[in-house]
Amino acid sequence: YRPMMMEMSWPLRRRVKRISFSVLTVLSTLLIISPFLWMILASFKTQVQIMDMSRLLVFRPTAANYLGVFTRYSFGKPIVNSFLVASLSTLLALLLGVPAAYAIARFKMRTASVTIVVTRIKPGLTFLVPWFILFTKLSLVDTLLSLVLTHLLVGLPLIVWVMIPYFESLPRELEESGLVDGCNNYQTFLLIVLPLTGPGIVTSVLLSFIYSWNNFMFALVLAGYHTKTLPVAIFNFIQYAQIDWGGLMAASVIITLPIVAISLLLQKYVIKGLTAGAVKG
Repeated sequence: YRPMMMEMSWPLRRRVKRISFSVLTVLSTLLIISPFLWMILASFKTQVQIMDMSRLLVFRPTAANYLGVFTRYSFGKPIVNSFLVASLSTLLALLLGVPAAYAIARFKMRTASVTIVVTRIKPGLTFLVPWFILFTKLSLVDTLLSLVLTHLLVGLPLIVWVMIPYFESLPRELEESGLVDGCNNYQTFLLIVLPLTGPGIVTSVLLSFIYSWNNFMFALVLAGYHTKTLPVAIFNFIQYAQIDWGGLMAASVIITLPIVAISLLLQKYVIKGLTAGAVKG
């Protein structure tokens, strides 16, 4: 009788576990995305509607906040600056970091690997004062070049850190077959190894671009009126007497949506890139 009851209760227990897991997943997802949803809703509200909790979900939407972002606060220039700085710093970090990661992975350069990891762990604030003094001496403050170089300082170790285990996961026999077919080391890297590292490159590029796009500290100190980026431009919505919550939320949506859209489109490559090298053999 007891085995029969256990056999009959097993599908029920499995169903209960499945329902519980689904409920917990839904609740966790809502908890995570609720601030983002509130930000989107608030970007279509007036200042009075944002402060009135009774109008949390029921309100008359308005696009005035988005229009004000580009008319009153001139948000177009910071968007261009952020895109240029993020793209150029990521491109330079990619050109320097991928060959460096390949060399470290193939020649077992443990000292260089540890040095890069330490550089990645150290907070960017430790580099800010030396960078500011150096760029002041070189008259590069309030230039895009200073922002690109400072973002490169963090983006380069990030790309190397992501790509090292990816190169280590590739079998050495692929390169040896290329050498046997008459390729030199550079041709083997460009024609054989590099095409196989697509997910790793996509992951490192995306992470580096996101860091540069969202960076606030370096731009706050090194950027000026003509070179300020989006995180610094948000300061315009915060005044001494009040905060323009509607404009602030609209600007936050403008900053966040491109990164979210790119991440969702490339998420399968990001997962492959981050898990590369985790299982060997």
